[in-house]
Amino acid sequence: MEKSPSNLAQILTSQPRNVFLLDGLGAMLSALLLVVLIAPFEAVFGMPPDIAYKLSYPAFGFAAYSLGCFAFNPQNWKPFMRAIALANFLYCCLTFALVVLDFTVLTKLGVAYFLGEIVIVFGVIGIELLTVRQHSAR
Repeated sequence: MEKSPSNLAQILTSQPRNVFLLDGLGAMLSALLLVVLIAPFEAVFGMPPDIAYKLSYPAFGFAAYSLGCFAFNPQNWKPFMRAIALANFLYCCLTFALVVLDFTVLTKLGVAYFLGEIVIVFGVIGIELLTVRQHSAR
């Protein structure tokens, strides 16, 4: 009898297509939050709206990329997943750099939001890399 997946990471990594869905939906949520929450409420978060909008552009692009991979389900999906993991990592580096550069204008809530987003995205990156590694070992 086969063992059933016991946690979310195992469930996700067993189906690479679903990792693309997770990434795409997460990127879409991130982009929308930047546009409808962070940019309009500079007084609450401290992030200048023009920077928040500019951060949303790659997030929307990542959403389109990952949801496209989910929809088209490429046979050779590993390079696509490695690419989005790298893109996510670079996005986290950019976000962290902006937090450091704008630290004096960000509110505590703004810093918490952006650092929280980085932590979550690093979790997604871990799932993406784990998925590639697990399927490479087969």
